[in-house]
Order: sequence, then structure tokens, then C-alpha cells
Amino acid sequence: MKHHRIIPPLFISLFMLSTFSCFSQKNNTEIDQKVQAFLDKHSGRWYDMNVPASDGKLLYDLIVENNYTSALEIGTSTGHSSIWIAWALSKTGGKLITVELDEGRHNEALANFKEAGVDHLIDARLGDAHELVPALEGPFDFVFSDADKYWYKNYFLAVDPKLKVNGCFTTHNVSDRGGRGQNRDYLEFLLELDNYETTVDNRGGGVAISFKKAAR
Repeated sequence: MKHHRIIPPLFISLFMLSTFSCFSQKNNTEIDQKVQAFLDKHSGRWYDMNVPASDGKLLYDLIVENNYTSALEIGTSTGHSSIWIAWALSKTGGKLITVELDEGRHNEALANFKEAGVDHLIDARLGDAHELVPALEGPFDFVFSDADKYWYKNYFLAVDPKLKVNGCFTTHNVSDRGGRGQNRDYLEFLLELDNYETTVDNRGGGVAISFKKAAR
């Protein structure tokens, strides 16, 4: 008579977790290598309204350190910031929605996402952000706004109800250095919000970092 060995459920669970962990680490290593190679190859060539590498690294760090998983980018350009964001989301298990008005930049971004190996993490949408952004369902826990500057406040107001508490809304080309700085009126609006805590990182192109502390 054959005796069948019964494998405890806990052993099976641990085995599956270990297998998934190994696969995940391997997958992350491959993405790391591919993205880094892509960024090295294109270093110093990001024009056409893209962020500098220091700002890309800032966005990456904010996402990883806070374990954000549902990101929105307003203004893709040709995808430099999107790639940094998606790279971070590959660590947290998240996805990015990014919106771009210009078809040429949108198509170039799609090619860049594929070359960098992060296209599966990005839902890139072509259209007018004035219409697309208010129509998005959310919720989001991370937002990067880098489209038409005169519309910054409108983008913020459209996304605010869809941003989770403890989420982060970042805005490019905002500075508090000397004089009025860049987009000073918008920055003053952010600083007056009681349920947000806003600081400015001036190391690159200027990024306002607004953490949502409460719903209201």
C-alpha cells in the first residue's frame, strides 16, 4: 500500500512566496539594468520640455520612499520623467497614467518607454489634458504636473478630490527663490491650503512637493 506524503499548507505557501520573490527580484533586476542603460545612452539629450535628471531622481525617490502605486502625470513630453516614475513604480507594484497633447511627442515617448523596458507599466494617453484629467476616475496617490503652467491651479483642483490622503502632488517649474520666483501665484495658492504641506525642491527645474494631510 502506497503512503502519500501530505505537504502542510504553510509549506506550500512559503514555497510559493519564495518562488514569487525570486521571480520578482529577477524581473526588477532586468528592469533596473534596462532603464539604467537607456538613461545612460540618452544622458544630456533630453530637450523638448523634459525634466533634468535630478528632478527625475526626486520623483523616483518620493514614490519608492512612500510606496506609492497609482500615479498620474500631466504632460508626458517625450517621456523622461515618465520613465523615472515608472521605474519607481516597478519597485512598488504600481502603474502610471500619463497624458500628452502633442502627437509627435506622444509617439516618441511610446518608443522611449518600450526601449527603456517600462512600457507595460505605463498607460499613455493622447489628448487635451484640460478635458482628459477632469474625466479620470482615480484614485491616485502620486501626481506630477508639468503641462501648461497657466493651468496649474485648474489641474490641481481637478485632481485634488481623487488624490488619496497621504498622497503627494508634485508640480514642475515652481520656485521660491528670490523675487517672485517661478509660478509664484500658484505656489502661494498651495501654501495657503490647510490640508496640504508644501515645500519646494530647487535643485533642478524647481519642484513643488505637496503632501495631502487630510481630505479637507
